[in-house]
Amino acid sequence: MPFYEYKVIPAPRRGEKTRAAKTTAERFAHAMSMVMNELGREGWEYLRADTLPCEERVGLTGKTTAFQNVLVFRRAVETAEDIIVPPASVSLTIDAPEGPAPRLSALAPEPAAVPALGPARPDGMAAE
Repeated sequence: MPFYEYKVIPAPRRGEKTRAAKTTAERFAHAMSMVMNELGREGWEYLRADTLPCEERVGLTGKTTAFQNVLVFRRAVETAEDIIVPPASVSLTIDAPEGPAPRLSALAPEPAAVPALGPARPDGMAAE
């Protein structure tokens, strides 16, 4: 039984200009073929196009449903037993320092002494 990996991308919304394509339909077909050929070179097989609902926010509290057009591609992969990666020989965590862990205190340290501020002007009067 073959196993497949799937890739879903947004469908092109507009056509691409080219000398051979004069109409909107021809430009759109050219854009679709460019996407399909690019993914085909990477080994992806075109499966289908879908239109799916997507809930979007409108304003602060509103929601609306928009429909998104997507292209679905697939490619065959090895069996699940073949793609299991062996465990790493190196630890993926940082080694903890030796000795006891530092003790955290709920008390905040005392703030540093702040020098007292004098009047803005030597005669005690504010600037006018």
